[in-house]
Amino acid sequence: MELEFECSNVNKWKEALASYEARVESLNKPNLISLDDYYRKELPSLIHQRNPNPHINTTELSKLVRWKLTRGKWRPRLLDFVSSLDDSSVKSASEKAFKSLPDLTKAVSELTVLKGVGPATASAVLAAYAPGVAPFMSDE
Repeated sequence: MELEFECSNVNKWKEALASYEARVESLNKPNLISLDDYYRKELPSLIHQRNPNPHINTTELSKLVRWKLTRGKWRPRLLDFVSSLDDSSVKSASEKAFKSLPDLTKAVSELTVLKGVGPATASAVLAAYAPGVAPFMSDE
């Protein structure tokens, strides 16, 4: 089903959303289904359990990057950079980013100080925490 971004038909958007899991499965990419479940279901819960100081750690960021790269263009150097980040740096940057919301520019800036984290990855981190405020923008 092709759907133009400008489409204002709510039913078409609901239909597209309802077909999301089947479309992910149809990509036939190893581990994508489990990584996608992690990103959409597990990670948001983990982050919110840490209130009032929500954050992510290096392991969680690495898994998020693996999800992002598996669904799009594979760039292993990004995963290497992110996996080598210090946990305290990731925690600090993500705490600052989440506290910066709804200011998306500031929140993205707080995360892109981390090596291997560009605007697309930063948007994925923010969307996992606050999907109603921060849209995920892929590299593609």
